[in-house]
Amino acid sequence: MEKKFEPNLKSVKKHRVPKWFHDAKFGIFIHWSLSSVPAFAVTGEGDITQGLAKNGMKWHCINNPYAEWYLNTLRIKGSPTEKYHRENYGDDYPYENFALEFNKAIEEWDPEGWADLFKEVGAGYVVLVTKHHDGFLLWPSSKPNPKKQNYHTQRDVVGELTKAVKSRGMRMGFYYSGALDWSFNEVPITDAVSFLLNGPTRREYVEYVNYHFRELIDKYEPAILWNDIGYPPGTNVNKLFAYFYNKTPDGLVNDRWLQFPRKIRGIVKSWPVRNIIEFIAGIVIRKQGIEQKKPPHSDYATPEYTSRENISERKWESVRGIGNSFGYNRMETESEYLDADEAVRMLVDIVSKNGNLLLNIGPMADGTIPDGQLECIRGIGDWLEINGDAIYGTRPWIRAVGTTQNDTDIRFTRKGDILYAILLDTPEESEIVINNLRAAEKSTVTLLGNDSELEWSRQGVNLKISLPDNLPKSPVHALMITPLPCRD
Repeated sequence: MEKKFEPNLKSVKKHRVPKWFHDAKFGIFIHWSLSSVPAFAVTGEGDITQGLAKNGMKWHCINNPYAEWYLNTLRIKGSPTEKYHRENYGDDYPYENFALEFNKAIEEWDPEGWADLFKEVGAGYVVLVTKHHDGFLLWPSSKPNPKKQNYHTQRDVVGELTKAVKSRGMRMGFYYSGALDWSFNEVPITDAVSFLLNGPTRREYVEYVNYHFRELIDKYEPAILWNDIGYPPGTNVNKLFAYFYNKTPDGLVNDRWLQFPRKIRGIVKSWPVRNIIEFIAGIVIRKQGIEQKKPPHSDYATPEYTSRENISERKWESVRGIGNSFGYNRMETESEYLDADEAVRMLVDIVSKNGNLLLNIGPMADGTIPDGQLECIRGIGDWLEINGDAIYGTRPWIRAVGTTQNDTDIRFTRKGDILYAILLDTPEESEIVINNLRAAEKSTVTLLGNDSELEWSRQGVNLKISLPDNLPKSPVHALMITPLPCRD
């Protein structure tokens, strides 16, 4: 193995986002763990950014909409989750008991069926949660959890799904909760400060996390290391990056690797600083949603349940569930799920601004994907089958956003000498005028899914296009203009 990267910040910062990730545009995230057994979280407040902005961090911790946070919310006295658990499982039923039921349920799981589905809906890559904050492992590690016996899947979920995904030409990524592990720390997160301080820092845990990442890299060869929340202090994370890049030159790491030194943790505990942090956290969430501070090195950003207003020079990936939870939440109804039309418009908007969409599915304990989630991702796949040329392999144009004179929103992407003007609705009129778009004299305009050239003309700095008769109803229509129009 040629060692191109050295274990230091200067060296790993030379790594560049691989072309395949720029081209892929759409990935499937999978949150599947012990929380899929009780599958409970509070609903009714919208997504996490809405709830946090409206009610604050302390309220959020008690009423967390993320079902995969079940264990933390269970540990908060008086929370709806504690009440649900007591009524359904009793006072003396520990969370780790769900491991028996989960392992029994996944005996019927079909990884080949999952991989077929992900390929069918047009995903370029898949990111699987290998260990969430509850500490349960989805592979039989040679370094098992030292705090709880048999706290892992009996099947090698990571290995089986990785093999199935790769065999269909998709890339495989691994989520791992680096900073938080509630099997090592039983004190719940109840506010912004306890969130910062909750991650274990003892040498035993640091070595445990370092070992797991190396094991996942060596055994399964992922294309993405998708760490969450942060990374334990007291270790050189650049050593891990260099090891990964040298083994997987076209791999990449996300932006959730910030290390929070022990010395700063002591300062944060003081009441004046604690109050300031709680205040600042509220302001930041209201302004920009859920997005972590950029660490010294990362390949791309991962804002959660939020988007960008403009084209971002830095590559990014919008991360969200189809509902308001990542893990399966039996309390959510399909009315709280993204429908396919919304999801397609979201994908187009994100791609126009140099982003990818990593859309999460939350399977039931036995691997069944809820019908509403299936409808959403299959709707995306149906649209991509016709309009994928306007998405895959494209890059941002000089601007992302436009409109017609009748106020239909437009997003732009480009590929070589082609511009795609993507209408975020079905126009009612037979002709549209795109504002501030000047086509070259010999341009051709076509509608994806329709081979006929469309008639067009200039109207000053605008572009008038005659649409095909009986334009089918669709959430989005993609117009292909060749060559690229003149700049504004």
